[in-house]
Amino acid sequence: MTPDDMARLHQAAFTSPAPWRAQSFAALLAEASVFALASPCGRAFVLGRALAGEADLLTLATHPDARRCGLARALLALFEAEARARGAETAFLEVAENNTAARALYAQAGWQEAGRRPGYYRAGTNDPKGRAPVAALILHKKLAG
Repeated sequence: MTPDDMARLHQAAFTSPAPWRAQSFAALLAEASVFALASPCGRAFVLGRALAGEADLLTLATHPDARRCGLARALLALFEAEARARGAETAFLEVAENNTAARALYAQAGWQEAGRRPGYYRAGTNDPKGRAPVAALILHKKLAG
C-alpha cells in the first residue's frame, strides 16, 4: 500500500481529527522504526512504530464499506505480533473517548486505559453543531511476559 493509498483510505475512514496526507505517511514510512500492515483486500491498514522496547499504534483505518468484517481485529493482532518481533514489550495507542467502536475493539483485545488527555481532539472551527473537544484516551497493552 503506497502513501497515496493510505491517505485516500484514511480520508474515507476519518473526518475528525483531520485525515493524514500522503506526505505524512511517506515521512513516517521513511523511518526505520515505522511499519505498515495492510489487509489483503486493501480496505484497511495499520501503521505502527516500535522502538526501545515500546510500540505505538499510530493509526488503524478501515474503509467504511468494509467495517464489521474483522479486518481491524486481524490487523490489530498483526500489529501486536510485528511489534513483539521488533522487540516491543508494551504497546500504546490513543483513541477518541467518543469512538465507541474502536474502544470496544481495543478492550476486546486486552488493551487497558493508562491515561487521558482532556480536550485533545478538537471539533472544527466551523462546526455547525458546536461540539465540544473530545478527550483522547491513552491505552496500553503488555505484549511480552
